[in-house]
Amino acid sequence: MMLFTGVMFIAGLALLILGAEWLVRGSSRIAAWAGISPLVIGLTVVAFGTSAPELAINVQSALAGQPDIAIGNVVGSNIANVLLILGLSAAIAPLMVQQQVVRQDVPIMIGVSVVTFLFALNGLISTFEGFILFSALLVYTWFLIRQSRSESREVEQEYEQEYAPREQKSIRGWVWNIGLVLVGLGLLILGARWMVSSAVEVAHWLGVGELVIGLTVVAVGTSLPELATSVMAAIKGERDIAVGNVVGSNIFNLLSVLGLSAIIVPEGIPVSQAAIRFDIPIMIAVALASFPIFLTGGQIYRWEGLLFLGYYVVYTVYLVLNATHHSALPVFNNVMAWFVLPLTALTLVISLWYEFHVRRRA
Repeated sequence: MMLFTGVMFIAGLALLILGAEWLVRGSSRIAAWAGISPLVIGLTVVAFGTSAPELAINVQSALAGQPDIAIGNVVGSNIANVLLILGLSAAIAPLMVQQQVVRQDVPIMIGVSVVTFLFALNGLISTFEGFILFSALLVYTWFLIRQSRSESREVEQEYEQEYAPREQKSIRGWVWNIGLVLVGLGLLILGARWMVSSAVEVAHWLGVGELVIGLTVVAVGTSLPELATSVMAAIKGERDIAVGNVVGSNIFNLLSVLGLSAIIVPEGIPVSQAAIRFDIPIMIAVALASFPIFLTGGQIYRWEGLLFLGYYVVYTVYLVLNATHHSALPVFNNVMAWFVLPLTALTLVISLWYEFHVRRRA
């Protein structure tokens, strides 16, 4: 029985990834042929497309009465995007951080995370609050499109290389790309259904809550498109795309995925006390911790990427130990509280001091 559930989970994940890839590919070409610039396509169509697996999972799980998976998916994806994806990308090659990301996008990510936490305090992301989140997304997208007109030619060329169509317009091409969009949507819906139902079975079999499964297995699975995009961008030297993809995805996850899910589900999305007390604050803490790292030197160094990866491992271990009530949990908590966290804070403070008092004076 568990073998069938595992196969169903992997098949659902594969359909989600394939559906998102076809959706992005078809819609990007259609947008480019309609005269939309590659930069705007990257900021809007691709950003929506890479968040499509999270949206499909959230709507399916919320409608099926598994809100913990829906909340865990969004919160876990945002944590994984920064700690796992950005960490792995920076470990491959130091990542460039544009000033726009530091001054604008990271503060927006932090602000949206805090607003989500405030909305969740009463145990529910209501339909009205979903409308507020999604309306903020529309404003943010409009602002990005307007701002893209003043981007440097170097940034535009990176996006042209990544998203500009390689073939000429034709009737056959239009039909093919529209078909890709429709089939991609269908695969997303089917993949989400399989993945949610199998994730619930896995949670019951392991004896852990659905929130933990949503925060870990489901979140990482639905973040694979962002992982592939960021890692390939880092390998190809498009290092600012890798950073922008992660920060933009986190903003879209909260405003689009969580907002639309709360709108579609009539009763809104219930939020468990465990998520309110621990996981959403961790999401905010990760967003806050990324700010000084983004600020230092205009890039994310390899050691900072490895630090992110280490913290993702620590977070995942804590979730497993806590869910299984393991005897090692008290020792683990003491090591984190008295050694790892103070050492990390000291490292960040020294890094900021070195950046502002030594390097910039040199």
